[in-house]
Parts: sequence; C-alpha cells; structure tokens
Amino acid sequence: MEVQVLNKTGKETGRTVDLNDQIYGIEPNDNAIFMDVKQYMANNRQGTHKSKERADISGSTRKIKKQKGTGGARAGSIKSPLFRGGGRAFGPRPRSYSFKLNKKVKILARKSALAYKIKSSDILVLEDFVLDAPKTKEMVALGNNLKVADKKCLFILTGENKNIYLSSRNIKSMSVVLPSELSTYQIMNANKIILFESSVGEIEKQFKF
Repeated sequence: MEVQVLNKTGKETGRTVDLNDQIYGIEPNDNAIFMDVKQYMANNRQGTHKSKERADISGSTRKIKKQKGTGGARAGSIKSPLFRGGGRAFGPRPRSYSFKLNKKVKILARKSALAYKIKSSDILVLEDFVLDAPKTKEMVALGNNLKVADKKCLFILTGENKNIYLSSRNIKSMSVVLPSELSTYQIMNANKIILFESSVGEIEKQFKF
C-alpha cells in the first residue's frame, strides 16, 4: 500500500512510499498482541514485594499459654498470624514475573499492531531530516505542523538522528525508538506512529517472512 511522504512542515512532498502488505496488510491477531503486551509489562515488574512471615518477626517463641484448659484454641507463639503483630500467612515473596514467548508470536504481534494502526490511518511517513543541535522547540514545532501535538506520538527513525532523540526526550507525549527497539506495547500505546522514510526499509528487515 502507498502512503504519502510528508515534510517537516506537514505538507505532502508529492512522493509516496510503498508499505509492505505482508506487514501492514495482514489480518491482525489479537491473541498475539495480548501475549506480547503481557510479556512486556511482566518483564517491567520488579517483583521485589515481600511481607514478613512468622519467621521474620522479632519476638519470643515461648508458648504463651498452656495447651489445654483455657477454653480457647491452642497457641504456640506470639508470632502466629492469628495475633496482632504476628507474621503474615502466605504473604508475597520476591519473584520474577517474566515468561517465555516464541519469537514468531512476537513478530506476528508487532505486525498485527502495525496493521491496526494503518487501518485507522494513524501511521504517517516523514521525509528524513537532521537537526544540527538538540532543540526541543524544533520537535514542538514538528508536532504542531503534523497536527499531533496533543497526541501520544512514537517516532521510528534510524540511528543517525541522535539530536532528534535528544530534542524529544523532554516532551512527555513524544517517544523515539529505533526499528530494532520497537515493541508491540509501544505501538499500541501510541496514538500516532511517525515513520521516518529511511526507517521503512529497516522495519521490514526486522520481520523475517
């Protein structure tokens, strides 16, 4: 499918770029998207939660009352979860939430996410440009020209544009990634995807079909 190439003033250049139908034209797989986003979010969890169990509580282990004859349940330690100040029963322990996901499923998920975005006309192709120095106001002006200033934008560019990354990192609604860093979560979380013209071919290289 052909998409118009825009310049940084937001106007059409008269050129088009052909987006590969084997990536952008597939039937999206919702389950693949769900699993890839789930893994992304699971991998970002620290898993350092910990509560004190009875072995971690400071206190006496003396039997607090005799076994029989009190009319109540037997109790062996003041650190029991049954008493105030005692340890927690079956509390959370440090663990890893990460899980394995097949590479083909992850590729399918990224393709599906891009297919959804192209169907909703949320992918723009921008001609390549470079900034001589990091300037946040240049990226603010670009967002205004493309009419995406009020939306969450994901810029996908090649590695030569370091100043564009530095210029955008102070803008909350803008994210800049390389094609090799692209994730399904980032694609689905963005309102608009802006592809630099040179990154179109780089994205295709990431998907082996």
